[in-house]
Amino acid sequence: MTEPAPRTSLGSWPTPLEPAPRLAATLGLREGDLWIKRDDLTGLGGGGNKVRKLEYTVGAAMASGADTLVTVGAPQSNHARLTASAGARLGLDVVLVFPGKPGTSRSGNLTLDALFGAQVHFAGDADLPQLEETAQGIADRLSHRGARAALIPFGGSNTVGARGYQQAGRELLSQLPALDTAVVALGSGGTMAGLVAALGAGRVLGIHTGAMNHPAAAVATMAGALATPVGADRLRIRTDQIGSGYGRLTDSTAAALELAARTEGIVLDPVYTGRAMAGLVAAVEDGTITAGQTTVFWHTGGLPGLFGHAETIDRYDNALTAFEA
Repeated sequence: MTEPAPRTSLGSWPTPLEPAPRLAATLGLREGDLWIKRDDLTGLGGGGNKVRKLEYTVGAAMASGADTLVTVGAPQSNHARLTASAGARLGLDVVLVFPGKPGTSRSGNLTLDALFGAQVHFAGDADLPQLEETAQGIADRLSHRGARAALIPFGGSNTVGARGYQQAGRELLSQLPALDTAVVALGSGGTMAGLVAALGAGRVLGIHTGAMNHPAAAVATMAGALATPVGADRLRIRTDQIGSGYGRLTDSTAAALELAARTEGIVLDPVYTGRAMAGLVAAVEDGTITAGQTTVFWHTGGLPGLFGHAETIDRYDNALTAFEA
């Protein structure tokens, strides 16, 4: 019998599954076709999908005796913010490794990183492999000083972290057994991989956000390690919402933010969930998703990052509608 994976309790489960009838009607779907899985309400540090992954990645780190967590991401990383929050809850030190230099990004998740007591190292002009190399060097230096540092992967996405979304997929099926399609943002790959392991490749539609190159291979590798192997060519992935690059606000994403907000009062973020909603809209428009199918939009959180996204703040600060008395 396989030993259960180490896990620490960080979130509030199950997260709600809510109907979205006004959004469905606006898209041309039937009232009962569309649901929103509220993983923005996971309960820790501002919420979001990374909590499910951190229960396993941090659980494994603590099982190995770690007292310090080191991870990488963009300055507005939701994963970094929730790693900092997990460290605060569990009494672990946290070091976050970001590209760039101080002052190039402000507010949003960075404010919360500081509030949770994390230390931040800016690595300059570094790509992901260079960030990971820097993080390993920091972990080695901490170990030489007597700390027990554990590396938490980019986005929490490895086979260990993906277990969180394998469990989430099972949770969703207990809430909605008749599911046809789950639509989810595809960033570092672990969320989609876990869902594919639980639901099968045919029921998961990933919307590529541009966070990494070759996401299909990463998803297939992680999903295959958790369940029956699946070829990358069998995954359902849309790549039409990246626009001019990761982190840049596209017109379709802005329209999706407004659509969700003005039909269901749901706030999405401009990097991940906004792109995922834009992908859902496009999937309905081109017939990939049709009326009569039971579809779930997986809200993976990210609200704090909206307040650190200059393009979005500028767009909506200048778009307030004045009431003419």
